[in-house]
Amino acid sequence: MASKRRNPSKDGLTLTKTAPTLKFWDDCADPEDIQALWAHQAVNKEWTAAGEKPGQKVHMSRTFEGPACITETEMRAIAEIIIGRFFTKIDPAMICAIAEIESARNPLAYRWEESVQEASTGLMQTLQSTADWLAKDLGYQAYSVDWASSMLYRPFVSVYFGCAYLKWLSTYDSKRRSEEFMVRGYNGGPKGATNKITLDYWNKYLVAKQNLYMKSDTIAPPLAPSVAVPEVQPESSKPKPWPRVKPSNAPLAVVHPQEEKRVDVAKDWTYWEEKCSVEDMEYMWRNASVKKEWVRAGERRGRVRFSRDTKMRPFLTIAELQAIAENIAGRFFSHRGISPVMLCSIAEISSNRLLLGLDGQSGILGLPFETALWLYRDMGYKSYRLKVTEDLFKPFVSMYFGAAYVCFLSNHGNRPRSDEFVVRGYKGGVDAVDDPETMSFWVQYLEAKSHYRLQTRLYAS
Repeated sequence: MASKRRNPSKDGLTLTKTAPTLKFWDDCADPEDIQALWAHQAVNKEWTAAGEKPGQKVHMSRTFEGPACITETEMRAIAEIIIGRFFTKIDPAMICAIAEIESARNPLAYRWEESVQEASTGLMQTLQSTADWLAKDLGYQAYSVDWASSMLYRPFVSVYFGCAYLKWLSTYDSKRRSEEFMVRGYNGGPKGATNKITLDYWNKYLVAKQNLYMKSDTIAPPLAPSVAVPEVQPESSKPKPWPRVKPSNAPLAVVHPQEEKRVDVAKDWTYWEEKCSVEDMEYMWRNASVKKEWVRAGERRGRVRFSRDTKMRPFLTIAELQAIAENIAGRFFSHRGISPVMLCSIAEISSNRLLLGLDGQSGILGLPFETALWLYRDMGYKSYRLKVTEDLFKPFVSMYFGAAYVCFLSNHGNRPRSDEFVVRGYKGGVDAVDDPETMSFWVQYLEAKSHYRLQTRLYAS
């Protein structure tokens, strides 16, 4: 039987010493699976744009920190291919959302499960004992695991056994089960599906699934095997693989400055120097992670361009956002203990790191101009000048006033306040801290916070 597992946390993910090194898709997928990916319209488009060629080894995407990762398009395609071949009535979005919270789409993810003295591995964080049970007792043998957990690092294998377990849960005890039962059961086993310990997992799943729908233009359309695979060109004509490194969780699809000649985009880039003081730009160049990212993108001092999404909206990468949060928190709020991780998490869910904010007028911290102006005029936060709404389109300014508001909330009523009070108050004001409308914001914050804690540790390493 399947074992009960604790709630996943991206903080607990590591790379096992025995995990394979994934440089190419050929290292972790059978030829027919790679062919199926080429036949998937969205993957075909993504790989072709990256300079990949059918018949040649396809490079795995990587995060800025180096580990291999599965793009959202690839993840959706794998889910659709596996479900189309072997399963029915399983939603690909369910698979993608579970993979997001289990492994952050890292095929080499590894987590030691203390409660069962076993490691869960791969995209779907499958236990080896669960895979063995599904294969031997329930007959799921389309992919052989060779009774070795290293096979579970292969994306198609991991998704196959993840789907098999969900299929088993869907009719557990000969009853038709709900989506919530399946998802919570995936985390805690069928007996944990109704236990309060899996409720947090269910909330994370809802947030992850909602984010997939919000970024629907980056999710692959239904499997289209009729798409023609481009003609294989001779090895001598193969161009140098185009780098597909992009900031994880970037809003929509990333258009990096170095890709300007490869995509049909407008020429009017937004430049960092237009939005930052000389002092702040110098700090950004001194930040190791930001400098590495900018140099890699071909940026030069004096003309640094913001990354843009498919709608040509400028946004900050994770490294840029973290650098600004650390700078503002350290320079102005160190005595109040304001956490850069909290600021980054609030920015992530308030604006998706869009420079102008989701509403186009509140900046990366999503703070209304009226609130920022009150902090500036009445509360004495004047380290950055604030005169017009456009001032909040400057990343350091928006971060400064967002941090100031967090500082105000953290000691509202002259007594220390909890993180939940601060975050929910940030969303709806102090009078709405207990309103149901701010609970969703708090749940999203917890998910974003776990992600940024992982990012902080990766950058530090």
